[in-house]
Amino acid sequence: MSNEHLSIIFLGTQMATGGAQKVLLDQASWFHQRGHKVFAVFLYDKQGLQSKWQAESGFPVIDLKAFQINRSWIVNGILLAKGLFSLWQLLRREKIDVIETFTHDSNILGLPIAWLAHVPARIATHHGVIEGIPRWRERLHSWMVNFDIAQILVTVSEKTRRISLAEGVKAERISVIQNGITPVPFEGGSRLEVRTAAGIGPDDLFLLSVGRLVDAKAHDILVSAMPTVLKEFPNAKAGICGDGVLRQNLEAQIKSLGLVDSVKLLGEQNNVAKFLSSADVFVMPSRSEGLPMALLEAMSIGLPIIATKLEGLNEVVIEGVHGLFAPIDDTVVLAQVILQLLGDRSMRIRMGAAAQQRVNEMYSMDRTGKQYLALMLRLLESKAISS
Repeated sequence: MSNEHLSIIFLGTQMATGGAQKVLLDQASWFHQRGHKVFAVFLYDKQGLQSKWQAESGFPVIDLKAFQINRSWIVNGILLAKGLFSLWQLLRREKIDVIETFTHDSNILGLPIAWLAHVPARIATHHGVIEGIPRWRERLHSWMVNFDIAQILVTVSEKTRRISLAEGVKAERISVIQNGITPVPFEGGSRLEVRTAAGIGPDDLFLLSVGRLVDAKAHDILVSAMPTVLKEFPNAKAGICGDGVLRQNLEAQIKSLGLVDSVKLLGEQNNVAKFLSSADVFVMPSRSEGLPMALLEAMSIGLPIIATKLEGLNEVVIEGVHGLFAPIDDTVVLAQVILQLLGDRSMRIRMGAAAQQRVNEMYSMDRTGKQYLALMLRLLESKAISS
Protein backbone atom coordinates (compact mmCIF):
# COMPACT_ATOMS: atom_id res chain seq x y z
CA MET A 1 0.00 0.00 0.00
CA SER A 2 2.91 2.39 0.67
CA ASN A 3 3.56 2.58 -3.09
CA GLU A 4 -0.05 3.37 -4.01
CA HIS A 5 -1.39 6.81 -4.76
CA LEU A 6 -4.24 7.76 -2.46
CA SER A 7 -7.47 9.60 -3.12
CA ILE A 8 -7.81 12.27 -0.41
CA ILE A 9 -10.28 14.97 0.56
CA PHE A 10 -9.10 17.84 2.77
CA LEU A 11 -12.24 19.43 4.25
CA GLY A 12 -12.39 22.90 5.79
CA THR A 13 -15.25 25.09 6.95
CA GLN A 14 -14.93 28.40 5.11
CA MET A 15 -12.89 29.84 2.28
CA ALA A 16 -11.25 32.82 3.96
CA THR A 17 -7.80 34.24 4.46
CA GLY A 18 -6.40 32.51 7.54
CA GLY A 19 -3.94 30.08 9.02
CA ALA A 20 -6.17 27.00 9.00
CA GLN A 21 -6.96 27.51 5.33
CA LYS A 22 -3.27 27.87 4.48
CA VAL A 23 -2.48 24.65 6.37
CA LEU A 24 -5.18 22.84 4.37
CA LEU A 25 -4.04 24.14 0.98
CA ASP A 26 -0.36 23.55 1.73
CA GLN A 27 -1.07 19.95 2.72
CA ALA A 28 -3.23 19.39 -0.34
CA SER A 29 -0.45 20.79 -2.54
CA TRP A 30 2.18 18.56 -0.93
CA PHE A 31 0.15 15.40 -1.59
CA HIS A 32 -0.82 16.53 -5.10
CA GLN A 33 2.83 17.11 -6.01
CA ARG A 34 3.56 13.48 -5.08
CA GLY A 35 0.92 12.04 -7.37
CA HIS A 36 -1.98 11.58 -5.00
CA LYS A 37 -5.51 12.47 -6.11
CA VAL A 38 -6.45 15.48 -4.00
CA PHE A 39 -9.58 17.57 -3.43
CA ALA A 40 -9.67 20.71 -1.27
CA VAL A 41 -13.29 21.07 -0.15
CA PHE A 42 -14.93 23.83 1.90
CA LEU A 43 -18.44 24.08 3.31
CA TYR A 44 -18.81 27.62 1.97
CA ASP A 45 -16.91 30.49 0.35
CA LYS A 46 -16.96 33.35 2.86
CA GLN A 47 -14.75 35.78 0.93
CA GLY A 48 -15.28 34.86 -2.73
CA LEU A 49 -11.91 33.12 -3.00
CA GLN A 50 -12.86 29.93 -4.84
CA SER A 51 -11.91 31.07 -8.35
CA LYS A 52 -8.61 32.60 -7.15
CA TRP A 53 -7.62 29.50 -5.18
CA GLN A 54 -8.62 27.25 -8.06
CA ALA A 55 -6.45 29.24 -10.47
CA GLU A 56 -3.49 28.88 -8.11
CA SER A 57 -3.96 25.13 -7.46
CA GLY A 58 -3.35 22.08 -9.59
CA PHE A 59 -6.17 20.17 -7.86
CA PRO A 60 -9.92 20.80 -7.52
CA VAL A 61 -10.94 23.45 -4.97
CA ILE A 62 -14.63 22.87 -4.26
CA ASP A 63 -17.23 25.09 -2.60
CA LEU A 64 -20.13 23.00 -1.25
CA LYS A 65 -22.28 26.16 -0.90
CA ALA A 66 -23.59 24.81 2.42
CA PHE A 67 -24.07 28.22 4.06
CA GLN A 68 -24.82 31.83 3.17
CA ILE A 69 -24.24 34.80 5.44
CA ASN A 70 -27.36 36.75 6.48
CA ARG A 71 -29.80 34.06 5.35
CA SER A 72 -32.45 32.52 7.58
CA TRP A 73 -31.82 29.33 9.51
CA ILE A 74 -34.37 27.58 7.31
CA VAL A 75 -32.54 28.54 4.12
CA ASN A 76 -29.17 27.64 5.61
CA GLY A 77 -30.57 24.35 6.88
CA ILE A 78 -31.59 23.45 3.32
CA LEU A 79 -28.23 24.62 1.96
CA LEU A 80 -26.37 22.56 4.57
CA ALA A 81 -28.35 19.43 3.72
CA LYS A 82 -27.64 19.92 0.01
CA GLY A 83 -23.96 20.62 0.68
CA LEU A 84 -23.48 17.54 2.81
CA PHE A 85 -25.28 15.39 0.22
CA SER A 86 -22.88 16.78 -2.42
CA LEU A 87 -19.99 15.82 -0.14
CA TRP A 88 -21.39 12.28 0.22
CA GLN A 89 -21.71 12.01 -3.57
CA LEU A 90 -18.12 13.19 -4.04
CA LEU A 91 -16.82 10.71 -1.48
CA ARG A 92 -18.61 7.81 -3.18
CA ARG A 93 -17.94 8.86 -6.78
CA GLU A 94 -14.21 9.38 -6.30
CA LYS A 95 -13.79 6.31 -4.05
CA ILE A 96 -12.01 8.45 -1.46
CA ASP A 97 -9.44 6.61 0.67
CA VAL A 98 -8.83 9.36 3.24
CA ILE A 99 -10.66 12.40 4.56
CA GLU A 100 -8.92 14.91 6.80
CA THR A 101 -11.01 17.66 8.41
CA PHE A 102 -9.52 20.90 9.71
CA THR A 103 -11.96 22.54 12.15
CA HIS A 104 -14.45 21.44 14.80
CA ASP A 105 -17.29 22.35 12.41
CA SER A 106 -15.86 20.36 9.51
CA ASN A 107 -15.02 17.53 11.93
CA ILE A 108 -18.58 17.40 13.29
CA LEU A 109 -20.32 17.80 9.91
CA GLY A 110 -17.96 16.07 7.51
CA LEU A 111 -16.78 13.00 9.36
CA PRO A 112 -20.22 11.39 9.91
CA ILE A 113 -20.85 11.82 6.16
CA ALA A 114 -17.49 10.14 5.46
CA TRP A 115 -18.39 7.34 7.90
CA LEU A 116 -21.73 6.82 6.11
CA ALA A 117 -19.87 6.82 2.77
CA HIS A 118 -17.52 4.12 4.11
CA VAL A 119 -14.33 6.18 3.70
CA PRO A 120 -11.73 3.84 5.22
CA ALA A 121 -9.42 6.48 6.84
CA ARG A 122 -11.01 9.41 8.69
CA ILE A 123 -8.77 11.99 10.37
CA ALA A 124 -9.98 14.89 12.53
CA THR A 125 -7.62 17.72 13.47
CA HIS A 126 -7.49 20.22 16.34
CA HIS A 127 -5.57 23.46 15.75
CA GLY A 128 -6.05 25.29 19.04
CA VAL A 129 -8.43 26.98 21.44
CA ILE A 130 -11.83 27.72 19.94
CA GLU A 131 -13.43 30.82 21.42
CA GLY A 132 -16.97 30.45 22.72
CA ILE A 133 -17.55 26.86 21.63
CA PRO A 134 -20.49 25.35 23.57
CA ARG A 135 -19.68 22.49 25.88
CA TRP A 136 -22.13 20.20 24.09
CA ARG A 137 -20.18 20.62 20.86
CA GLU A 138 -16.95 19.72 22.62
CA ARG A 139 -18.64 16.59 23.99
CA LEU A 140 -20.05 15.65 20.59
CA HIS A 141 -16.66 16.17 18.99
CA SER A 142 -14.93 14.02 21.62
CA TRP A 143 -17.57 11.29 21.29
CA MET A 144 -17.06 11.16 17.53
CA VAL A 145 -13.33 10.63 17.97
CA ASN A 146 -13.67 8.12 20.81
CA PHE A 147 -16.25 6.01 18.99
CA ASP A 148 -14.62 5.72 15.59
CA ILE A 149 -16.51 8.29 13.52
CA ALA A 150 -12.99 9.67 13.33
CA GLN A 151 -10.29 7.07 13.86
CA ILE A 152 -7.73 9.58 15.09
CA LEU A 153 -7.51 13.20 16.20
CA VAL A 154 -4.35 15.02 15.13
CA THR A 155 -3.35 17.92 17.37
CA VAL A 156 -0.78 20.48 16.24
CA SER A 157 1.03 20.88 19.57
CA GLU A 158 1.40 19.32 23.01
CA LYS A 159 -0.77 22.11 24.38
CA THR A 160 -3.54 21.26 21.92
CA ARG A 161 -3.20 17.59 22.88
CA ARG A 162 -3.80 18.52 26.54
CA ILE A 163 -6.80 20.63 25.53
CA SER A 164 -8.21 17.63 23.66
CA LEU A 165 -7.69 15.39 26.68
CA ALA A 166 -9.50 17.94 28.86
CA GLU A 167 -12.37 17.95 26.34
CA GLY A 168 -12.71 14.19 26.84
CA VAL A 169 -10.80 12.64 23.94
CA LYS A 170 -9.07 9.39 24.90
CA ALA A 171 -5.26 9.58 24.89
CA GLU A 172 -4.88 6.62 22.52
CA ARG A 173 -7.03 8.45 19.97
CA ILE A 174 -4.66 11.45 19.74
CA SER A 175 -1.58 11.90 17.57
CA VAL A 176 0.57 15.05 17.60
CA ILE A 177 1.76 16.33 14.21
CA GLN A 178 3.01 19.89 14.17
CA ASN A 179 2.14 22.22 11.31
CA GLY A 180 4.65 22.56 8.50
CA ILE A 181 5.41 25.67 6.50
CA THR A 182 5.82 26.08 2.77
CA PRO A 183 8.25 28.96 2.14
CA VAL A 184 6.25 32.05 1.21
CA PRO A 185 7.53 33.87 -1.89
CA PHE A 186 8.05 37.61 -1.59
CA GLU A 187 5.88 39.26 -4.20
CA GLY A 188 4.30 42.69 -4.52
CA GLY A 189 7.10 45.24 -4.74
CA SER A 190 10.42 45.96 -3.07
CA ARG A 191 10.92 46.39 0.66
CA LEU A 192 10.95 50.17 0.19
CA GLU A 193 7.78 50.14 -1.92
CA VAL A 194 5.90 48.01 0.62
CA ARG A 195 6.98 50.23 3.49
CA THR A 196 6.12 53.43 1.66
CA ALA A 197 2.64 52.17 0.77
CA ALA A 198 2.05 51.27 4.43
CA GLY A 199 3.30 54.59 5.76
CA ILE A 200 6.55 53.12 7.10
CA GLY A 201 9.75 55.05 6.44
CA PRO A 202 12.87 53.36 5.00
CA ASP A 203 14.77 53.85 8.28
CA ASP A 204 11.85 53.20 10.64
CA LEU A 205 12.00 50.21 12.99
CA PHE A 206 9.04 48.14 11.81
CA LEU A 207 7.24 45.85 14.28
CA LEU A 208 4.75 43.55 12.55
CA SER A 209 1.89 41.53 14.03
CA VAL A 210 -0.42 39.25 12.05
CA GLY A 211 -3.78 37.89 13.16
CA ARG A 212 -7.50 38.43 13.29
CA LEU A 213 -8.59 41.49 15.26
CA VAL A 214 -10.14 39.49 18.09
CA ASP A 215 -9.56 39.34 21.83
CA ALA A 216 -7.38 36.23 21.72
CA LYS A 217 -4.76 37.97 19.56
CA ALA A 218 -4.35 40.82 22.12
CA HIS A 219 -3.35 43.50 19.63
CA ASP A 220 -4.54 46.04 22.22
CA ILE A 221 -1.56 45.10 24.40
CA LEU A 222 0.87 45.88 21.58
CA VAL A 223 -0.87 49.22 20.98
CA SER A 224 -0.67 50.02 24.72
CA ALA A 225 3.07 49.28 24.72
CA MET A 226 3.87 51.64 21.85
CA PRO A 227 3.94 54.97 23.78
CA THR A 228 6.76 53.58 25.96
CA VAL A 229 8.60 52.27 22.90
CA LEU A 230 8.31 55.61 21.11
CA LYS A 231 9.93 57.51 23.97
CA GLU A 232 13.20 55.70 23.21
CA PHE A 233 12.68 54.98 19.51
CA PRO A 234 10.55 57.73 17.94
CA ASN A 235 11.01 56.09 14.54
CA ALA A 236 9.39 52.82 15.63
CA LYS A 237 6.24 51.80 13.76
CA ALA A 238 3.85 48.92 14.43
CA GLY A 239 1.77 47.33 11.68
CA ILE A 240 -1.06 44.83 12.21
CA CYS A 241 -2.21 42.63 9.32
CA GLY A 242 -5.71 41.31 9.86
CA ASP A 243 -9.32 42.30 10.28
CA GLY A 244 -12.08 41.43 12.69
CA VAL A 245 -14.71 42.53 15.19
CA LEU A 246 -12.31 44.65 17.26
CA ARG A 247 -11.16 46.93 14.46
CA GLN A 248 -13.19 49.92 15.67
CA ASN A 249 -11.97 49.38 19.25
CA LEU A 250 -8.37 49.35 18.10
CA GLU A 251 -8.87 52.41 15.93
CA ALA A 252 -10.30 54.27 18.93
CA GLN A 253 -7.43 53.11 21.16
CA ILE A 254 -4.82 54.19 18.60
CA LYS A 255 -6.45 57.59 18.27
CA SER A 256 -6.81 58.12 22.02
CA LEU A 257 -3.11 57.37 22.59
CA GLY A 258 -2.02 59.69 19.76
CA LEU A 259 -0.58 56.80 17.74
CA VAL A 260 -2.22 57.40 14.37
CA ASP A 261 1.19 57.95 12.72
CA SER A 262 2.89 55.10 14.60
CA VAL A 263 0.44 52.17 14.55
CA LYS A 264 -0.99 51.04 11.21
CA LEU A 265 -3.98 48.72 10.85
CA LEU A 266 -3.06 47.15 7.51
CA GLY A 267 -6.26 45.15 7.06
CA GLU A 268 -6.66 41.63 5.77
CA GLN A 269 -3.86 40.72 3.37
CA ASN A 270 -3.66 37.94 0.80
CA ASN A 271 0.11 38.46 0.61
CA VAL A 272 1.41 38.77 4.16
CA ALA A 273 4.89 37.76 2.99
CA LYS A 274 5.61 41.20 1.56
CA PHE A 275 5.04 42.75 5.00
CA LEU A 276 7.06 40.03 6.79
CA SER A 277 9.93 40.62 4.37
CA SER A 278 9.75 44.36 5.07
CA ALA A 279 9.64 44.13 8.89
CA ASP A 280 12.39 44.15 11.52
CA VAL A 281 10.65 42.24 14.33
CA PHE A 282 7.58 39.98 14.52
CA VAL A 283 5.33 40.50 17.56
CA MET A 284 2.69 38.01 18.72
CA PRO A 285 1.08 39.32 21.96
CA SER A 286 -1.65 36.64 21.97
CA ARG A 287 -3.69 35.46 24.94
CA SER A 288 -4.14 31.99 23.40
CA GLU A 289 -2.70 30.10 20.41
CA GLY A 290 -2.27 26.62 18.99
CA LEU A 291 0.61 26.53 16.53
CA PRO A 292 0.05 29.66 14.42
CA MET A 293 1.15 29.64 10.80
CA ALA A 294 1.90 33.37 10.99
CA LEU A 295 4.61 32.65 13.55
CA LEU A 296 6.19 29.93 11.40
CA GLU A 297 6.05 32.18 8.33
CA ALA A 298 7.76 35.01 10.21
CA MET A 299 10.50 32.67 11.39
CA SER A 300 10.93 31.17 7.91
CA ILE A 301 11.63 34.65 6.53
CA GLY A 302 14.24 35.24 9.26
CA LEU A 303 12.48 37.58 11.68
CA PRO A 304 13.29 37.61 15.40
CA ILE A 305 10.22 36.92 17.52
CA ILE A 306 8.58 38.66 20.46
CA ALA A 307 5.69 36.66 21.87
CA THR A 308 3.74 35.90 25.01
CA LYS A 309 4.94 32.84 26.84
CA LEU A 310 2.17 30.46 25.87
CA GLU A 311 2.25 26.70 25.60
CA GLY A 312 2.39 26.07 21.88
CA LEU A 313 4.48 29.15 21.17
CA ASN A 314 7.24 28.16 23.56
CA GLU A 315 7.37 24.76 21.88
CA VAL A 316 8.59 26.56 18.77
CA VAL A 317 10.46 29.63 20.03
CA ILE A 318 13.33 29.14 22.46
CA GLU A 319 13.76 32.24 24.59
CA GLY A 320 17.05 34.01 23.99
CA VAL A 321 17.71 31.97 20.85
CA HIS A 322 14.88 32.79 18.46
CA GLY A 323 13.29 35.65 20.33
CA LEU A 324 12.04 37.07 23.63
CA PHE A 325 8.91 36.46 25.71
CA ALA A 326 6.56 38.62 27.74
CA PRO A 327 3.79 37.48 30.12
CA ILE A 328 0.21 37.54 28.89
CA ASP A 329 -1.43 41.00 29.12
CA ASP A 330 1.74 42.62 30.50
CA THR A 331 2.15 45.90 28.62
CA VAL A 332 5.17 46.97 30.70
CA VAL A 333 7.24 43.84 30.04
CA LEU A 334 6.18 43.72 26.40
CA ALA A 335 7.47 47.27 25.95
CA GLN A 336 10.72 46.34 27.70
CA VAL A 337 11.45 43.34 25.47
CA ILE A 338 10.59 45.37 22.36
CA LEU A 339 13.04 48.06 23.49
CA GLN A 340 15.68 45.41 24.19
CA LEU A 341 15.42 43.96 20.69
CA LEU A 342 15.13 47.28 18.87
CA GLY A 343 18.23 48.49 20.69
CA ASP A 344 20.42 45.57 19.63
CA ARG A 345 20.66 45.06 15.87
CA SER A 346 23.16 42.21 16.18
CA MET A 347 20.73 40.35 18.46
CA ARG A 348 17.95 40.80 15.91
CA ILE A 349 20.13 39.41 13.13
CA ARG A 350 21.31 36.48 15.24
CA MET A 351 17.83 35.53 16.45
CA GLY A 352 16.31 35.91 13.00
CA ALA A 353 18.90 33.57 11.47
CA ALA A 354 18.35 31.02 14.25
CA ALA A 355 14.56 31.24 13.81
CA GLN A 356 14.88 30.60 10.08
CA GLN A 357 17.15 27.62 10.66
CA ARG A 358 14.75 26.13 13.23
CA VAL A 359 11.76 26.30 10.89
CA ASN A 360 13.76 24.83 8.01
CA GLU A 361 14.87 21.90 10.18
CA MET A 362 11.79 21.25 12.33
CA TYR A 363 8.72 22.70 10.64
CA SER A 364 9.05 22.04 6.93
CA MET A 365 5.97 20.99 4.98
CA ASP A 366 7.92 17.98 3.73
CA ARG A 367 8.43 16.73 7.28
CA THR A 368 4.78 17.31 8.18
CA GLY A 369 3.52 15.76 4.94
CA LYS A 370 5.52 12.58 5.49
CA GLN A 371 4.09 12.25 9.00
CA TYR A 372 0.53 12.62 7.69
CA LEU A 373 1.18 10.14 4.88
CA ALA A 374 2.54 7.59 7.36
CA LEU A 375 -0.56 8.07 9.53
CA MET A 376 -2.89 7.65 6.56
CA LEU A 377 -1.17 4.46 5.44
CA ARG A 378 -1.25 3.08 8.98
CA LEU A 379 -5.01 3.71 9.22
CA LEU A 380 -5.64 2.15 5.82
CA GLU A 381 -3.53 -0.91 6.61
CA SER A 382 -5.30 -1.32 9.97
CA LYS A 383 -8.67 -1.11 8.23
CA ALA A 384 -7.61 -3.67 5.62
CA ILE A 385 -6.45 -6.10 8.30
CA SER A 386 -9.65 -5.73 10.33
CA SER A 387 -11.75 -6.30 7.21
